[in-house]
Amino acid sequence: MIGITYVAAILATLPLLFILLHLVKQGASSLSASFFTNMPKPVGEPGGGMANAIVGTLVLISIASLIGLPIGIGAGLYLAEKRTARLASAVRFLSDVLNGLPSIVVGIFAWEFLVRPIGHFSALAGGIALGAMMIPLVTRTTEEMLGVVPTSLREAALALGYPRWRTSISVVLRTALAGIATGALVAVARVAGETAPLLFTAFGNQFWSTGLREPIAALPLQIFTYAISPYDEWHRQAWAGALVLISIVLLISIAARLATRSRFGAPVD
Repeated sequence: MIGITYVAAILATLPLLFILLHLVKQGASSLSASFFTNMPKPVGEPGGGMANAIVGTLVLISIASLIGLPIGIGAGLYLAEKRTARLASAVRFLSDVLNGLPSIVVGIFAWEFLVRPIGHFSALAGGIALGAMMIPLVTRTTEEMLGVVPTSLREAALALGYPRWRTSISVVLRTALAGIATGALVAVARVAGETAPLLFTAFGNQFWSTGLREPIAALPLQIFTYAISPYDEWHRQAWAGALVLISIVLLISIAARLATRSRFGAPVD
C-alpha cells in the first residue's frame, strides 16, 4: 500500500512536470532582458516583449487578491464557527456551486454589471471578476483548514477568558494560517491564467497602461492573441509568456510558503 501511494503521488505530479519541461523547451529560448522590458512590436519587426502584459497581470492579481482573500477567509471563518446555522448551509452550498461555474459566465456577468454601465473596459472590472472567482475557493479551503484545528485549543482559549471572536481570530485562524495560505495560493494560481473573464472586462491593451479605469494588458490575453496568430515569432513569444506566467505563480507560492513556514511552523497538510 505504501508503494501504491508513492506511485499515485508520482503520477499526480507528472502532468505538472511535463508541462513545465515543455514550457522550458519551447519558451526559454525566447526569454531575454528585452522580453521583460520592451513593449510588443508589430509583425515583421524583430524583438519586442511583454512588459506591459507582465505588469498588467500583477495589477490584476493584486486587485483580485485584495477583494477575494479577505471576503473568502472571513466567509470561511464564519462557516467553521457556525457549521449548523441555516445561513452557513446556504453559503456552503452556493460556494460549491460557484466553484464549478465556468469562468466565461463570470466574465459575462462582470461585463453586464461592471463594464456596460460605465461604457468601457477597465482593469478594475477585470480584477473584480477574478476576485469573485477566488471567493468560493478560498471560502471552502478556509473552512476545511479551520476544521482540522483541535477543539482543545478553542477550549483552552475560552477557559483563559478569551472572548469567542478573539479565540477565532487569534488562536484558531492563526493555527491554520499556513494551510489557508496554501489554499489562497491555489486560488491565485487559478485566476492568474484565466482568459475568458478578461476578454469581457480588462480586454487587453497594446500600449503601456496601469490605470485602473482603463483597459489593461495581461499575460493570458497576450498569450491567447499570439497563440492564434499565424506568425511563428508570435508563437515563440506566446510560449515564453506562458513560461513567465507559471513562473510568477511558482514564485508567489514559494515566497508565501516560506513566509508561513518560518513564522507559523510547517504548513498544515
